[in-house]
Amino acid sequence: MSQIALAFLDALLTDQEMAQLMGTKADLAAMLRFEVELAAAQAELGMIPADHAEAIRAKTATFSPDVASLTRAVLKDGVVPPDLIRQMRAHIGGEAAKSLHVGATSQDVIDTALALKLKPALELLESRLGAVSAALSALVASQGDHALMGRTRMQAAIPITARDRIEAWRAPLARALHDVADVSARNLILTLAGAAGTSDKYADKAEALRALLAARLGLSAPDYTPHAQRDRIVALGSWLSQVTGALGKMGQDAALMAQNEMAEIVMSGGGASSAMAHKQNPVLAETLVALARFNAVQISGLHQSLVHEQERSGAAWTLEWMILPPMLNATATALAHAGTLVASIRSVGKPNP
Repeated sequence: MSQIALAFLDALLTDQEMAQLMGTKADLAAMLRFEVELAAAQAELGMIPADHAEAIRAKTATFSPDVASLTRAVLKDGVVPPDLIRQMRAHIGGEAAKSLHVGATSQDVIDTALALKLKPALELLESRLGAVSAALSALVASQGDHALMGRTRMQAAIPITARDRIEAWRAPLARALHDVADVSARNLILTLAGAAGTSDKYADKAEALRALLAARLGLSAPDYTPHAQRDRIVALGSWLSQVTGALGKMGQDAALMAQNEMAEIVMSGGGASSAMAHKQNPVLAETLVALARFNAVQISGLHQSLVHEQERSGAAWTLEWMILPPMLNATATALAHAGTLVASIRSVGKPNP
């Protein structure tokens, strides 16, 4: 797809707020924070000189990475940290440069940076989930007693109320909102285990260092080595797909209810057709369905990324990078559109006489 086409679709399929939280600038900031706080924690434990940690913090504050160099290096190294650390050491200079990144590996930097980025990303999704759920509760209060025809297998069944259908939209979102705490606890973790996951450079100070660094970063220190154990990422992806799936069900119902023959819902702001001026297409409702299906398709890919050979897999890890950010974007986009869709609903069903 051309860049022009992508630009046309940005407002429909891209969430700019999530893009900023997960983008290059945020990623580099998170990786630099990891390195600065690692040095500070190591200095506190007497593992490197305190003045080295101070120099690393001060110099990093004035460091601007050469992104073009990083881009070229990734084609060779497959990861950002080797060239990033090289650039940082050149900028820091002197003996202090030798105390940067001591005992850590690229995966420690990248995985911890992901956790740091996920913290505001999950807060954003939680806030939007709460807003959509509250809007649906308000819709129940205003429209819940209206009459609808219940439909099973897309055939008329028995009369129901609007409350019955709207609650089927709201309740899964409320459960997803409840589950945010568990998803966050599993994913907002420090990764610091060294070259092969054994923390060999830290010896008997490994646990103390992890606890201290995790506290400095506002993360938790897991009781396992996260390098090749990726079930937390799969759980996150599953949660994202459950959220978009619930929104997709709402979108599908709304699109069906908006059919002329049904006329069970009235929404403002329908989309235009280039050929049929009389139409008001339920664009946002349809987009919710598309985003739900997109995330559902990605789940199998994340399960493929569970298969890490030995202590680290370049292939499985790279697959995560390809899949997880678009899933986060799809979920944020779907929640934004869902909020707009619910706000556009003027009536559901028919008032009882």
